[in-house]
Amino acid sequence: MTVSPKTVYFNLANIDRVDPVTGAMYRQEAQEVLATPSIELKLRAAIANRLNRANQVLAMATVGSEDSY
Repeated sequence: MTVSPKTVYFNLANIDRVDPVTGAMYRQEAQEVLATPSIELKLRAAIANRLNRANQVLAMATVGSEDSY
């Protein structure tokens, strides 16, 4: 992993302000942090919460009223 977990945490806070490719990179970095057991659980949980919120916003923005699952 090349980005620190704290940077990942802060990047996720601004994910709605970046282009889709950068947002995808932020999500990938977050997944790498979540899969690293040596990173403090409290920090991984905070990142997981931010990633979950970012994914919910993305889902709401990309699914229109006429779309179905």
